[in-house]
Amino acid sequence: MRLSNALRVALLGCACSTAVAVSLPAMAQDNTETMMSLEEIQVTARRRTESLQDVPIAVTAFSADALALRGAADITELAQMAPSVTLEPSRATNSTLTAFIRGVGQQDPLAGFEQGVALYLDDVYMARPQGALLDIYDVERVEILRGPQGTLYGRNALGGAIKYVTKRLSDEPEFGLKLSYGSYNQIDAVAKGSVPISDKVRVGATVASLNRDGFGENLTTGAEHYNKQILAARASIEFLPSDSLFIRISGDYTDDDSNAVSGYRPYAGAFSGTPVTDSVYDTYAGASENVSTGGINGNNEVTAKGLQAAIEWNASDAITLKSITAYREDYTESVIDFDSLAIDDMDAPVIYDNQQFSQELQLLYTGDKLAAVFGFYYLDSKAANDFDVVLGQLGRIAYGSTLVAYTGGTVDTKAWSLFADVTYDFTEEFSLSLGGRYTSDKRSADIFRGNYLGDGSPFFGNDDAIFLGASSDFENERTFNNFSPRIALDYKLNDDTTIYAGFSRGFKAGSFDPRGANFSSPEVVDGYEPEKLDSYEAGVKATWWDGRARTNIAVFYSSYKDMQIPGSLPIDTDGDGVNDGFVGTVTNAGKAEIKGVEFEGQFLLTEALTLQTTFNVLDAEITEWLLNGVNVADDRAVQNTPEFMSYVGLTYMTEMAGGTLSLNGNWSHKGSIVQFEVAVPEIDQDAYSLFNASIVWTAEDGRWSLGLHGKNLGNKEYKTAGYNFPTLGLENNITTFYGPPRTVTATLGVKF
Repeated sequence: MRLSNALRVALLGCACSTAVAVSLPAMAQDNTETMMSLEEIQVTARRRTESLQDVPIAVTAFSADALALRGAADITELAQMAPSVTLEPSRATNSTLTAFIRGVGQQDPLAGFEQGVALYLDDVYMARPQGALLDIYDVERVEILRGPQGTLYGRNALGGAIKYVTKRLSDEPEFGLKLSYGSYNQIDAVAKGSVPISDKVRVGATVASLNRDGFGENLTTGAEHYNKQILAARASIEFLPSDSLFIRISGDYTDDDSNAVSGYRPYAGAFSGTPVTDSVYDTYAGASENVSTGGINGNNEVTAKGLQAAIEWNASDAITLKSITAYREDYTESVIDFDSLAIDDMDAPVIYDNQQFSQELQLLYTGDKLAAVFGFYYLDSKAANDFDVVLGQLGRIAYGSTLVAYTGGTVDTKAWSLFADVTYDFTEEFSLSLGGRYTSDKRSADIFRGNYLGDGSPFFGNDDAIFLGASSDFENERTFNNFSPRIALDYKLNDDTTIYAGFSRGFKAGSFDPRGANFSSPEVVDGYEPEKLDSYEAGVKATWWDGRARTNIAVFYSSYKDMQIPGSLPIDTDGDGVNDGFVGTVTNAGKAEIKGVEFEGQFLLTEALTLQTTFNVLDAEITEWLLNGVNVADDRAVQNTPEFMSYVGLTYMTEMAGGTLSLNGNWSHKGSIVQFEVAVPEIDQDAYSLFNASIVWTAEDGRWSLGLHGKNLGNKEYKTAGYNFPTLGLENNITTFYGPPRTVTATLGVKF
């Protein structure tokens, strides 16, 4: 049966994109038969537009239509489909991102710590994880680049880079509205519109209101738990003074007023006798009511905003100049209830305050045989955090008053880098790519840690607190310099098959631990060392079966040196045998080896049925970890890195009721993980599977769409993060955070 134009468009657009650039069929009609093939996908992984199959890098690309087909809510859902990727909300947060790719990442969002995975919003690097768990709206595509991207993306891209790319404005008026209603009283509304003011000026904006009741309940306060309340907006204006010049000024704003998240306690309170909750999503957390938090007063809010200007000038057919200027800031107020109890056994009001300014300049050259990118990057950022660790019960027993450890830390960064990436085609089949990036990264720290008696420290509003003394009070700065090279060879065996091999290096500068107490960790004052990752990768990218199948395979080996692993240890500050505080530590684990195989495939089985599949096998091992001169590597593990991951999805499309009906079902599986470097069974996650399904109908003219999306249909309870403080406080404070339960959401979309 010959498909209608509407169905053909839907097939092209509903690409459930994976790194093989999952797309669905394009059609060509001759006099005798209909030819089916997969659509070619364009990406900018090498900072220039090219076919994904020509890029000698392991890349996963998700189109906007693919994400809409499966009803993806935020970028954490992409980890179900992309191999070797873990994306989760950081513990006790709603919109702070924890990202790991190929065993590289960072799960602590404090000021001195930076992600090992670089997140970009429209080519602007987001220096801090707060507010980085991006909801999916107003998106053109999302690209995930696996493996070190130290040359072109540079900063903290040891594990890889994630690129969230928003849409450019149309030269025709466009208006749209998407409404969603689902489980737990989910009510979402996304409105967008753009208008060309003239042939040379366009304006547009998108507003999103994303709301949901909690998966559970706070049994102490009666508040919703694991709820969602987010207001977000983006606006842009584009200027096209000439055919060769493009200017875009854009801004974004997000306000997350969701309630604070507290973990599930696997054990009853050891001192209070508080029982274990019936649901893993319920909590007895009472920190918002029983901790003196000054101006916070139990508030939980994250605001993030940014302004950027991008200029692109095609100086000639061969040369393009780009400038990307951006300012971003985010601010967080929250109360972390480590014990998840109504009492104040171990609670912490926290404030995160971050700003960044960045400037990037690029020169792109494209010739008959040579393609090159040259660039300069500058970053001036400030990350600050303030928090009280309140040990209420222990303080009252030991001192007759609440014991508080206040920590205030600011880490400033001034960094610049020069980079280049050049590809030369020796023949039509054989190409060589060479790249390098020189980085100078200056870190300045100002850190104070002091102990108090009373209901909170002076910083959080208690001017009557009794000062017991400072354990840290210092300023210091260090500069870290690095050169990260890259080399890659690729050879086209034929028009449809490319093989490649390469080497690349990733680098993350050292810094200062803003929590550290220098009496127990002298290295805190001097800062911890940078980490480096050398990676060797080979792969094959093939299109076959007359264009109906696409398979990409990558194998890699990484040598990881001086891994930065933050942790927290309980301490006895007065020598009475009772742990009455804790100290932050950062360990530079000596060496690790991470190797793996990744497969991604897409198969157009029939004119209407497409199969998408991915899997990976990872072997991540710490080989050297010296503790007091003894190698304890055999007792340590790489965090958040499952050994196995697999994904299988089927998409079926057919004509129905004057439009196209799309049916999608998928299964994802992840192997077991450890949350920290040492196994903690209460918070580590065993292997598990998730099942999802979607039904979407789209009118022939594309104006109307209806969808029904079911996620985690098996209602699997799976852990995403946790705290492990069994000896700090009196209550055996081990808590665990969980991913969403089963949800069903209906959507209605209309375009004007």
